[in-house]
Amino acid sequence: MLNIKKYSLLIIATLSLLTVSSLFARGVYQTNEDFLSEVFSKKPPENSSIMLGGDVRKRVSSLLGHPYGGLIIKYWEKDGRTAWILKEIGKTEPITFGIVINENKIEKIKVLEFRESRGWEVKYPAFTKQFNGVGLEGNKLNKKIDGVSGATLSYWAMTGVSRVALFLHQHLNSKSK
Repeated sequence: MLNIKKYSLLIIATLSLLTVSSLFARGVYQTNEDFLSEVFSKKPPENSSIMLGGDVRKRVSSLLGHPYGGLIIKYWEKDGRTAWILKEIGKTEPITFGIVINENKIEKIKVLEFRESRGWEVKYPAFTKQFNGVGLEGNKLNKKIDGVSGATLSYWAMTGVSRVALFLHQHLNSKSK
């Protein structure tokens, strides 16, 4: 009888710990405004927007592996650098990413808000620094990004929005020439 009580307490403690740790994973790590202020030395430019129509919409859908949910994407541009705040579904909830592109390469990527109970490990600099300097070749990133055990869907979301931000940056630059 005593062993059953011990095991019951152990199971309850383990489940409580798992529940609490998943609650701590969710949250706003950095607001959109703070991200833009950090990226643009406290002086973010006005936002602009790009309409997703025709070939651009098809390419974005191809890069994500599914149709994009909106018709317009906002971005911020200053001195050839663009910042994008994009959302992509992890397992069931959207993850908000901040991405900075400079000279057709990722300068920085951050998880701004995470709403899932799993996969939050993608927020750590040890993971995100792999994206620094990465570009786009065709529909793929030009460098292999190592995944994180237990965060496969968050990893897919992050690589997807990275490809989209790189493509849209290139698209804007090709239009301005």
